[in-house]
Amino acid sequence: MSAHGANGTRPHPRRGTSFGDESSLIGRRRQLAEAKRMLRHSRLVTLTGVGGVGKTKLATGVADEARRAFPDGVWLVELGSLEDEGLLPQTVATALGLRDQSARHPTDLLCDHLRDARSLMILDNCEHILDGCAALTDRLLRAAPRLCVLATSRQPLGVYGESVLSVPALAVPEPHRTPSPAAAGHYASVRLFQRRAAEASPDFTLGAENLETVVRLCRRLDGIPLAIELAAAQLRTLTPQELLRRLDERLDLSPAQTTADLPRHETLRSSIDWSFELCSPGEQRLWARLSVFAGSCGLEAVEAVCSGDGIPEERIFDLVAGLVDKSVLIREEQGTQVRYRLLETIRQYGAERLAEAGKKPAMQRRHRDWYLQLVGRAEAEWLSPRQETWLARLQSEHPNLRTALEFCLSEPGQTQAGLEIAASLWFHWLCSGLISEGRHWLGRALALAPQDTVARGKALWVDGWLSVLRGDTASALPQLEECRALGLRLHDSSTLVHATQYLGGRALYEGEFRQAIGLLEEAVKGHRAAGDRNGLMTALYQLTLACAMAGDPRAADVGKECLDLCNEAHAPWSRSYALWALGLHLWRQGEPSRAAELLRDALNARRVVGDGWGIALCMEALAWTAASAGEAERGARLLGAAEVVWRSIGISQSGFRHLAAGHEGTEIRLRTDLGERRYAAAVRRGAKMGLDRAADWALYGSSASTPWAPREAAAGQ
Repeated sequence: MSAHGANGTRPHPRRGTSFGDESSLIGRRRQLAEAKRMLRHSRLVTLTGVGGVGKTKLATGVADEARRAFPDGVWLVELGSLEDEGLLPQTVATALGLRDQSARHPTDLLCDHLRDARSLMILDNCEHILDGCAALTDRLLRAAPRLCVLATSRQPLGVYGESVLSVPALAVPEPHRTPSPAAAGHYASVRLFQRRAAEASPDFTLGAENLETVVRLCRRLDGIPLAIELAAAQLRTLTPQELLRRLDERLDLSPAQTTADLPRHETLRSSIDWSFELCSPGEQRLWARLSVFAGSCGLEAVEAVCSGDGIPEERIFDLVAGLVDKSVLIREEQGTQVRYRLLETIRQYGAERLAEAGKKPAMQRRHRDWYLQLVGRAEAEWLSPRQETWLARLQSEHPNLRTALEFCLSEPGQTQAGLEIAASLWFHWLCSGLISEGRHWLGRALALAPQDTVARGKALWVDGWLSVLRGDTASALPQLEECRALGLRLHDSSTLVHATQYLGGRALYEGEFRQAIGLLEEAVKGHRAAGDRNGLMTALYQLTLACAMAGDPRAADVGKECLDLCNEAHAPWSRSYALWALGLHLWRQGEPSRAAELLRDALNARRVVGDGWGIALCMEALAWTAASAGEAERGARLLGAAEVVWRSIGISQSGFRHLAAGHEGTEIRLRTDLGERRYAAAVRRGAKMGLDRAADWALYGSSASTPWAPREAAAGQ
């Protein structure tokens, strides 16, 4: 399971579905039972062992069997591609579906979220960030007394109370003895080879003519599952006898020798070497080049980054298919998309080969250039029907975006590109609930690139706006003022217009509505003159909101223009914000029923993309409209549900002054209408619903099975 759902929405606790297929756990019954026993007595269990021995598969198998003991969720946090240890808390929070949108440290958000939860967290591939994993695990276990952690690592974490289970290789037949075909099936290594061989070559059967060869192969490979799977995949082109002969030559062993004197990591290394040599020259080059990707990648990215210099682009697909056939590359389906990834051990081997060939820096630059181009395309197409598609794609590419940013900020002369990538991802940081991480990258880039450039100006206003959205308007002010001064020095109109807009946005969030209106009107003129549709849409939305909160009737006309722009662009996420601002205007004008219609439409769109910030805003405003419409019980329950959503993104709405009056007025009205006891009970009921059920209830009323169909929204209705 990745940190993001296949459709771009946030993952939910894994309760009823399996992490993987049961066939991958051949020969692990004893370790499964032991790990489950350990989890009953220890809150931290670490599975250790050499690369390729199957620690991850065992961990997910344990989770599948133990999930009933963890009713509040079982989470897999994949760490193999994480390079920046400082992003570990954000990575865990993302895997748990939490939004790091507050000014609080993500570790504090995790502690609060897990404090009373009976949950299991799998931290997979900890060895390269061992200190960070140890510190975070210790902190979480202290803060959350019902949390258990199952870690996989090549060495223990070293945390107090840790139980360690060493994962052995699979059982192999004894040396100098070939069991009968029936007895051979009792050895897990032989069963695994047989299963994978049949998948590679449907005609393969284990019988008297090849039994001794297969037994010797399993011994040569020391029972290491990854080595066995790589070897079995070769049966598409080689016989078992040819496999054994080539492996003996690679290990430089006589038929009478075994691998007993070799450390297991050397056996695995030799078997990967051997698999590499069995690849064609083109497959070898592609294997090495694929190592620059983190997590998974699509075919389009592979063609762009890995072609050239001996690999024609038209050959990429065939080479990818060859590596999939050899079990080097794993094919995964995510929704309607096919993506490919290397197991971490295989990826590290490819990276070594790439470095030995002297090609690593060049391939890292090509990888970075591709993602710089991709991010530019996404931003250019943001106000379009492809909004949801781009959000899902960037969430799938998030590990690669991190890798590209890390390269920019660690290689001399590459920082400007890092500024461009981090700033152009503003909508990804916002919609994907990654505001803290966005500020992390922007902060590093701005510190490394103090020169006066347009890229720095953009990074300043994006960083300032993300600060505002975290409720940290004080930190935003110097960033936005520096952006304005930089725009004046550079005589760059775009930088100046954006600085003006987000100074207006900051004033809006501070509750200074008249000041906000003046600045935002100026920004609207600037964006309109420049033909910047992205800038115009966001400025119109902010101006609508400022006018609505100030009681300025111009909110209707401005909001209609914003909504028309979004409708013309067929941009569903942007449209939802226009609807929300217009809904607040109608509520302020004393039309709560019409307002609620627009707000439900907005909520529906925000659920599709998993926009936690937007969902919180809609739930909050729907509570206000319910209270104004005399639906006190419903309003109180929505207020309780909204508070849960606010907490899930680490923010209290009370920190936003432009919302304070609406929230406080609604709370007073509901307390008066219901009385303290009924009000408190209704709020508690709303808080217990959880995000999904509460959103369903907000959309469809008391029966979530009855769909709510909004009529076409327009400002003049």
